[in-house]
Amino acid sequence: MGIAPKASELTEEIVQIYYARAFSWRGIFGIHPWIAWKEKSDDQYTVAQVTAWNVRQQGTAVRVEKDLPDRRWYDSPPKMLYEARGEKAHKIIIQLKNLIKTYPFKDRYTVWPGPNSNTFVAYMIRNIDELDIELPASAIGKDYLGATSFLSNTASNTGFTLSAFGLLGFTLGAVEGVEVNLFGLHFGVDFWTPALKLPLIGRLGFSDKSL
Repeated sequence: MGIAPKASELTEEIVQIYYARAFSWRGIFGIHPWIAWKEKSDDQYTVAQVTAWNVRQQGTAVRVEKDLPDRRWYDSPPKMLYEARGEKAHKIIIQLKNLIKTYPFKDRYTVWPGPNSNTFVAYMIRNIDELDIELPASAIGKDYLGATSFLSNTASNTGFTLSAFGLLGFTLGAVEGVEVNLFGLHFGVDFWTPALKLPLIGRLGFSDKSL
């Protein structure tokens, strides 16, 4: 798609997060995100994402492979949510590799209310301080914390998220603003970069930005 720089031309490490409208009818309601990175010694990007069919085919929802970072997701064009380069990217890559190995929901995938592809990327964001961004409101499953966990830090580490099985929840953070989750649909107000957060469309207002 021409969003990511060519791997052969990169002289520094890079991490990117993309998303696109989900496959088939699911795209009406939500998105599918993935994480891509390239280390200095690599001649290709590595892409990590979670899919339902990977559970059926490989026994794990997590798929990590060499691939184009900015390819279309079926018919949906990708949008880049986040990018880091250099030393910051290096720190993120180290943590990504470790967290992917210990991702707690790797053995299952549930479109609604999670765990799904949004749960996976949100988990990485919550647990890596350098990933100072949040998924859009259209990312159904991003607040799924599991069957026994109901409280977590926000993506920016400036607040908290309360969530009951990804179905009902409340988020308050200096960067995230106020967000309510009703059966997987997210409504909120972002004060950091003023915008309304709405289900289906994601964001209405200024583009989100990291700290």
